[in-house]
Amino acid sequence: MLKVEAADDMADAVGQLYPLETEHAVLVWNRVPVLLEYRYDIPVLLDDLVPLLEGVQRREFSETRVYWGSDTFSAEWLIRRDGELLSIDSRWMAVSGGYESLLNDRSQLAVEINSFVAEWLKVLRRITNDLGAQSVYLEDDEIAVRANALLTSSQ
Repeated sequence: MLKVEAADDMADAVGQLYPLETEHAVLVWNRVPVLLEYRYDIPVLLDDLVPLLEGVQRREFSETRVYWGSDTFSAEWLIRRDGELLSIDSRWMAVSGGYESLLNDRSQLAVEINSFVAEWLKVLRRITNDLGAQSVYLEDDEIAVRANALLTSSQ
């Protein structure tokens, strides 16, 4: 990890915290591994990821559309609730490694809501622990506070 004392927000802090050689988070989509870089991809996802995780856990959640807009993780997901499952229809524009066509051939995914949330919380837990270990000051801490609330409620 790199030394970070202050940042504009959680995304800015994450982008500064991890060196290029940090291992990747791996999203497995229909048996296809998709690499997410902590330094570049994760910061871009955070502002959409936290509200998404909050939303899908609400009983009244029915559907949403999310656009992931990183250079190496660009996709659009239409997420619908089907009982205790999330049905995700995806369109992949860019991924690290350039195998968007394979992902688009396997564009539909069904996953248990609890499993979907638990897997993403692993990424949030690592980030919040690393930021906490350095006592990073965030000018705008809204997403960090909401991420911590998600982590607390999952324990």
